[in-house]
Amino acid sequence: MTSTPFEAFGNHLKQIRQKAKESIAEVSGAVEVDTKELAKIEAGKIQPAEDIVLLLISHFALKEDEALKVWELAGYTQDKTGLTSLLSADGSITQTAYVSPADARIIYTDMVHVNANKYGVVLNFLQGLGTNNQPMAVSRVGMSHEHAKSLLEVLQQTLKLAEKQSTQDTDSEK
Repeated sequence: MTSTPFEAFGNHLKQIRQKAKESIAEVSGAVEVDTKELAKIEAGKIQPAEDIVLLLISHFALKEDEALKVWELAGYTQDKTGLTSLLSADGSITQTAYVSPADARIIYTDMVHVNANKYGVVLNFLQGLGTNNQPMAVSRVGMSHEHAKSLLEVLQQTLKLAEKQSTQDTDSEK
């Protein structure tokens, strides 16, 4: 019997999923991956994309050592994650994303696609690219329902403040 390229990763992922008492369909919905693709990943037939591995790590709320093991079993190295873990005063681990100050690009988008399910919300920011202006995801952001509601409030407040400032600037020019 021949092994598949990512059999160790697939078996480990399946154990994690079963321990969480979730079906493939539930996990695929949570990380927005086709059920058939997730089944192939669990069977070790294909290497999951980096973003899928990160979504799986987040979905299962894996601790740092387990997350690193999953990342490496998927065929990636630790330096590519862009994630670091910090111990807080109470001894709990919090994960933070590292953004290089040298790479503070702003990506402008003209489309957004929002997906929500019982696990949370994913915002897909799209930009028309290529000769036929095909919409392509330029950024994906996932969050809990609570965080999405908070984001909505912050956006509304920020837009109101910007509109008020714009009105004041217009009035002062007169």
